[in-house]
Amino acid sequence: MGRIGIVSFAASYGAALVLEVWRWWFRSRLRAVWLVVLGTAGLIAHSVFLGYRAATVTGSPLSSEMDWCLLAAWLLVAIYLVLVFSYPRTPFGLVLLPLALGLIGLASGWASRQPYSQPAASKVWGLIHAGAILLATVAVLVAFTAGLLYLVQAYRLKHRRAPLDQLWLPSLEWLERMNLRAMTVAVGALGVGFFGGIVLNWINYQQQVPPLPWSDPLVMTTLAMFWWLLVALAITIWYRPADEVRKVAFVTMVSFVFLIMALVALLMMDTSHGRTRNPWIDENGRAPVSWAEADSSLGRSYPELGGSRASVGQWPWGPQGVSVPE
Repeated sequence: MGRIGIVSFAASYGAALVLEVWRWWFRSRLRAVWLVVLGTAGLIAHSVFLGYRAATVTGSPLSSEMDWCLLAAWLLVAIYLVLVFSYPRTPFGLVLLPLALGLIGLASGWASRQPYSQPAASKVWGLIHAGAILLATVAVLVAFTAGLLYLVQAYRLKHRRAPLDQLWLPSLEWLERMNLRAMTVAVGALGVGFFGGIVLNWINYQQQVPPLPWSDPLVMTTLAMFWWLLVALAITIWYRPADEVRKVAFVTMVSFVFLIMALVALLMMDTSHGRTRNPWIDENGRAPVSWAEADSSLGRSYPELGGSRASVGQWPWGPQGVSVPE
């Protein structure tokens, strides 16, 4: 699966790059279709390879130098496919595809395949997860601001109101582009954030820490916001109604409502997101110093150990390598 898998999706990206270069000498209406087909096929094979790596690696999943190079290449190709749909006449592939192929070559030739330690990988993926969610939140707020200004400007133009003193508003076209770009960033950042959260859950599971359930209210509301933004982005790109103002208003307001729901879930609902879920670490981040203290604080007993728990030397469900004296 190793070399063969890398060659399969690298060959698809290479063929797409040849078609991008070919546009300088030959014109073809089918070129954009073939670019999408080759890029999508390569991205699917790329995804399968990353999934195989995550499922079979010993240690933290997707946490080696090789994995991160391949993940960066995957993101570049995903961005390229979005740009092919949005701007089919612009040769973004002449820049993005060589960068992706360079990262793939670096991953297969020089990058280390050895995963980082679980604590280090957990910190890195935690930063990726939190940073991506923060970026998505800011992007939704920017989209809401652009959409709100769009409605104000549309109302002023429709009723032929004179510009306010010392107040200049951008054109409707500029505000619509800003709204679209902010939503695109929000969708991409939420996708990265969810993926980082899944990997982080996987690493915590390997450390025998209870994973965050999908039924968590913050997870459910954020997932609903991601799917709504994805649908709204598709509507914004491909659906052009007669009343553009209503479309922008609807998309903007619903996106903002989903963001408020996610913040309410974080601040007011019973969520385990961002809190310690290790059963032998208390709320202050302190581990118990004895089995008796642990049994008392957790309200648990372990008669199957025959009352001699010191011989265990390590919590059966806790982090690896930590022992608790009698």
